[in-house]
Amino acid sequence: MPIKPEEWFLTAQERGNPATKLEPWTTGNLVRPLIHGATYFSELKACIDALEKDDLLLFSDWRGDPDERLTEDGPGVAEVMAQASARGALVRGLIWRSHLDKLRFSAAENRHLGEKIEEAGGQALLDTRVRPGGSHHQKFVIVRHDRRPQDDVAFVGGIDLCHSRRDDASHRGDPQAAPMPDVYGERPPWHDVQVAIKGPAVAEVEKVFCERWEDPAPETRQPFRRLRDHFSHMDDVPPLPKPGPPPAPAGPHAVQLLRTYPYRRLAYPFAPLGEFSVARAYGKVLGNARDLVYLEDQYLWSTEVIEPFARALRESPELRMIIVVPRYPDQDGWLAGPASQIGRADALVRLQRAGGDRVAVYDLENHDGVPVYVHAKVCVVDDTWASVGSDNVNLRSWSYDSELSCAVLDHSFARGLRRTLAAEHLDDDDPPEDVFEAFRESADRLESWHESGCKGPRPPGRLRPHPSTELTRWRRRLVYPLYKVAVDPDGRPPALRRSGSF
Repeated sequence: MPIKPEEWFLTAQERGNPATKLEPWTTGNLVRPLIHGATYFSELKACIDALEKDDLLLFSDWRGDPDERLTEDGPGVAEVMAQASARGALVRGLIWRSHLDKLRFSAAENRHLGEKIEEAGGQALLDTRVRPGGSHHQKFVIVRHDRRPQDDVAFVGGIDLCHSRRDDASHRGDPQAAPMPDVYGERPPWHDVQVAIKGPAVAEVEKVFCERWEDPAPETRQPFRRLRDHFSHMDDVPPLPKPGPPPAPAGPHAVQLLRTYPYRRLAYPFAPLGEFSVARAYGKVLGNARDLVYLEDQYLWSTEVIEPFARALRESPELRMIIVVPRYPDQDGWLAGPASQIGRADALVRLQRAGGDRVAVYDLENHDGVPVYVHAKVCVVDDTWASVGSDNVNLRSWSYDSELSCAVLDHSFARGLRRTLAAEHLDDDDPPEDVFEAFRESADRLESWHESGCKGPRPPGRLRPHPSTELTRWRRRLVYPLYKVAVDPDGRPPALRRSGSF
């Protein structure tokens, strides 16, 4: 039976943001999952290397390291873009200005990337048009050609152009590593996903970039930063070329772009009351779930955000959920670590109360026994609807930071994505159809092997049961304010916050 897009995708009215120029959804697209940063970076480099005079390269990034190599022996991100600019391509970047490096953020790296692009004749904006403590978390790249529109492509997902992301299926880590807790080793193994889009949806991703680029608000309101940007020529905002027509149909996939923009008193002209289509899409799609929800997520926090998942479990007695998360948070320390764990602990308790043994939660390790940091943001519902993006399942991603996700409505794509991920986690190129039981059996075997002191050959697979987190009552009381204010804040307008809706 054909899938009806209006039953799974948000309608224009359900998106709740009439100010945007985005179409509700587009058809005729070809979407391919790019599993791992090494896969994505290699394809991205090939696309940028093919740019010619008057072609267009647009990108948005949360963190960018100018020296991050896109291939093992290849040049860094900044050099690849500079070479494209030297050939006459128009290079434009929206880079989050970021918090301080001493807080394990990337202010210096992001500025250096912007400066390198400026030196090569491109233009980069350090965009801090966010709520206090928020970020521009979107990670996407658009490549459009003046004379070869059939080669136009957009990359959307969770992979930044920065250190630690260029890992592959072996999960030995990126040789250029970003700071992480010691438990992940010197080269933290990194699991991530991006998608490559061809077809009419490329023009929709371009609209997302244009709306932000053309925002008349200054990129920063701090006088020192504005002066520094002026002297480094990073406050110029040249007009973008008029967008070309949408690319011709390229495949069978229906695509909807989902976003988060917070409510701000200095409103976004393209989202005056914010946009919460990521959250709204989950609310609609999970209402259709009957068989299996497969989720990979970096955080999985917040009882408010987890409620649509819990409601789906309560209302569909046959529904099962597989959830893959990191074993350890990306922040350590006496306060930061527990503050990162408190929301997940509450969310998992809520899910298990709703679904019991129909909910299974795992983390990953490589074949050397080193934990793999799960940075992917993937959801597959009933092998019908699949989403890959920058948004995590937490209140920050659903309401406070800017986010962009690509949702695809197609049985073959959704099933193929789920099976590709399962094949890697199980070390089985042809995973069984009952992946819920296959994951459980594989994780139990590996856990038993660890409990035996790792005696005998290591069983295949990379899955381990995710341990529950317990915090003492006094420590929970101590870190809860930090969790609510800094880790997982709420960016909804007052009316939505009062009603508990998005």
